[in-house]
Amino acid sequence: MTSKVVYTGGLRTVDTHLRSGSVIETDAPVDNHGKGERFSPTDLVATSLASCILTTIGIAGQTHNLNIDGALCEVEKIMVPDPRRIGEIKVHMSFPGGQSYTDKEKSIIENTARTCPVYLSLHPDCKKTLTINWP
Repeated sequence: MTSKVVYTGGLRTVDTHLRSGSVIETDAPVDNHGKGERFSPTDLVATSLASCILTTIGIAGQTHNLNIDGALCEVEKIMVPDPRRIGEIKVHMSFPGGQSYTDKEKSIIENTARTCPVYLSLHPDCKKTLTINWP
């Protein structure tokens, strides 16, 4: 098993990663009857995309001797109605100054981002917009 999720009332869950014991909580968003005091489940999906992108680029970086330390993703989740779902996830990635990448390295980074497991697992109707601000 990967995790344990407990509904604690008030549209909140407590989610425990079984291997590490790490805990996160979720709330329903304010636009869907919630308090919005924690990540919503759909916030976690959008955030997971950015986390997966950076993690898989980090793995590729180990293989290709690329340093991406300090890389940053800003995430915007756009919900759509009927049925309510994530319509688009926008990920804006930037790298710290002082880094430079060749065209080949940029290609490795972009391809890795667009083929990470979360990117490929999201439904095709969920638009994924990735922009990269190169140093």
